[in-house]
Amino acid sequence: MNLPSFLVDYVYVAIFVLTILESACVPIPSEITIGGAGALCSAAFVASNTHGGKPANLALVIVLGILGSLIGSYIAYGVGRTGGRAAIDRWGKYVLLTHADLDKADDWFAKRGQLAVGIGRCVPVVRTFISLPAGVGEMPAARFGIYSALGISVWVTALAILGYNLGDQFDKYAKGISDVGYLIALVVVVMVVVFLWHRWRTVKSERAGGSGESGGRGRHARR
Repeated sequence: MNLPSFLVDYVYVAIFVLTILESACVPIPSEITIGGAGALCSAAFVASNTHGGKPANLALVIVLGILGSLIGSYIAYGVGRTGGRAAIDRWGKYVLLTHADLDKADDWFAKRGQLAVGIGRCVPVVRTFISLPAGVGEMPAARFGIYSALGISVWVTALAILGYNLGDQFDKYAKGISDVGYLIALVVVVMVVVFLWHRWRTVKSERAGGSGESGGRGRHARR
């Protein structure tokens, strides 16, 4: 597996831009981009794959990866925080979400949001999208930033160091690393499908019982 030429030629800019995009809900495989950037810090990898040149600085790669991920996370968080409820008003019925669900999300993120955000940052696919529900659930911005930074730091540092230690063997193991990410992504997709099926049955039952969405206006409808 060859690294993208953009990453190889402009490693610092590439890591910063790609981590912003990934954390802003663009599905870019950080296992390859961050791990690849770590490999580019290895003299052995540079000598065997890029026809000379100097290895990148590992510490700078990690710092830029963390900073880019945090910026992208706040972008997605801001979208969820400012537009989440309006989106539910307009399109929520198509994904079986109501204001009652948003009220529950508020309560859940108030109690357990820091754990979800911190751990979610270290789970492929989940880490790409966790900021959006955190914003919709109105998790406090400062708390969101603290736990995001902790999880992001662990993930970026681990991947960059893994790539660095693999060195000129990174290409050999990159496909395996990517396949693990895809497997986890498949598990997440299955979980989402099961969740939507369960929500469909629940909403269908509520509507049949005459509850509809009238009980889902909650405290936000009275604001």
